Amino acid sequence: MKNLFKYILLLSIFLKPLLAQVTIREAFPNLTFTQIVDIQSPRDETNRLFIVSQPGFIYWFDNDSTVSDYTTFLDISNQIISGGEKGLLGLAFHPDFEENGYFYVNYTKSNSLRTVISRFYADPQSSDKVDITTEKILLEVEQPYSNHNGGQISFGPDGYLYISFGDGGSAGDPENRSQDRTNLLGSIIRIDVKGRMGSPYEIPGDNPYSGNSFGYKEEIYAYGLRNAWRFSFDSETGELWAADVGQGKWEEIDIIKKGGNYGWRIMEGFNCYDPSSGCDQTGLELPIWEYGHNSDGGYSITGGYVYHGNNASELQSKYIYGDFVSGNIWMLTKNDNNIKNELIEKTSYQIATFGVDKESELYFADYSTGKIYTFKGTQVTGVKKNKKINFSLEQNYPNPFNPSTTIKYTIPNVALSFSSSNVILKVYDILGREVASLVNKQQKPGSYEVNFYADKLPSGIYFYKLQAGKKIQVKKMMLLR
Repeated sequence: MKNLFKYILLLSIFLKPLLAQVTIREAFPNLTFTQIVDIQSPRDETNRLFIVSQPGFIYWFDNDSTVSDYTTFLDISNQIISGGEKGLLGLAFHPDFEENGYFYVNYTKSNSLRTVISRFYADPQSSDKVDITTEKILLEVEQPYSNHNGGQISFGPDGYLYISFGDGGSAGDPENRSQDRTNLLGSIIRIDVKGRMGSPYEIPGDNPYSGNSFGYKEEIYAYGLRNAWRFSFDSETGELWAADVGQGKWEEIDIIKKGGNYGWRIMEGFNCYDPSSGCDQTGLELPIWEYGHNSDGGYSITGGYVYHGNNASELQSKYIYGDFVSGNIWMLTKNDNNIKNELIEKTSYQIATFGVDKESELYFADYSTGKIYTFKGTQVTGVKKNKKINFSLEQNYPNPFNPSTTIKYTIPNVALSFSSSNVILKVYDILGREVASLVNKQQKPGSYEVNFYADKLPSGIYFYKLQAGKKIQVKKMMLLR
């Protein structure tokens, strides 16, 4: 038994430096903002970060630790109501922002109190500042109370726009709106805004309530949420992670699935809320993690991101999140159904939001001081991540060939709808007839190669076509006997 205790002690001493190597440091020491609630990157050819200030401002600056100046990108302070859980709350850049200049915001407005989702236009050739007259309102949702307004707005890997709405506020969801699918409160919605000239948006055909006859809102993607202040997509797997702020005892983390009911107000975390015991959990999606209201946990969860950066290998592929009240920051590892949660650091920061830059490095903001922080650990070894991975289909080799050849291709994460799209690689003859199907399955982002054996085909010209999501490439090859 003594040897066992000695082994445990030595093991704990050995493991402690692992997270001790991860430090939190001020990312931009010369910059301070007011009430930061969102950090976003347009992921364009520039290297800018955009900061959302709750009173109604969006700023941008060059992503350089020595930067000492920033530019006002948008000022809508005169048309919003701010304070508490109200204000300018979220920002999302269109996936084709470089070409169309569109970006989307989530804010609250008064008389009557409501959430507004709108689109603005920034000239791609000169997008330093925005003309507020370019605003186009997509959606307005009445808010019965001043709190629980949600706020996150984000494009998914499928190209659709996802938006979170709180349950409408007060305490305990008194009108049980989160379980009422005839309204949008207490839900995450999904809409199609791409290329819309007439109507502000359309309903994706595979939304769970698209075309229903029950009066359910067709925009709803998932429901039963109390106040999913921050959610994010894993850039490698496409999973949608949401941190749902709790009521009186528990904070929770959910993996959001299409059509899922996440239980509020029937449940708070893994626990019955209304009724307080013996609640019917049939058909509910339970969280993957919860923590209690105490100093070791916290009182208001702030969702983060699954880390895929280069500056801290200790955080790689782990979900990083924090708590606004306690200042605790954790990393959560999910392997199938096995969950491990570890404390990174106890801080004194009011952690209002996390954000990633175009290199997938992670940041968070302190609401009280207006400062931005980042993580530093052991650098990822090997080849540093490419700044931009393009969808590509390479020329086969050898070409001409007989009887086999190799085809290489690359799938970036923006090419796929991880919930439904396959990667398809097929070969056609000169008349357009399919002669071989080489790939027809889900594949994660990355580079692949496939061998094509044409021992039963005659000499001639053939075409091979790669399709991933909405992206397609075709190339020609020649078989010579």
